Amino acid sequence: MLEEAIGKSCIICGHDKVEGIHIVNEFICEACELEMVRTEVQDAKYPFFIHQLKRIWIQKNA
Repeated sequence: MLEEAIGKSCIICGHDKVEGIHIVNEFICEACELEMVRTEVQDAKYPFFIHQLKRIWIQKNA
């Protein structure tokens, strides 16, 4: 409970936030989640999101 009040570090932006989702053992803040789902494949930021999300699976399988 205390950890939620303090916040967790978002795997996308690196900021400590309270609201968001957990995927495997990683946290994605609500702001990054919303930005990712609205980002088109052609957007310059799309590869950045893919790279950050790959970190979840790399860390899980390491």
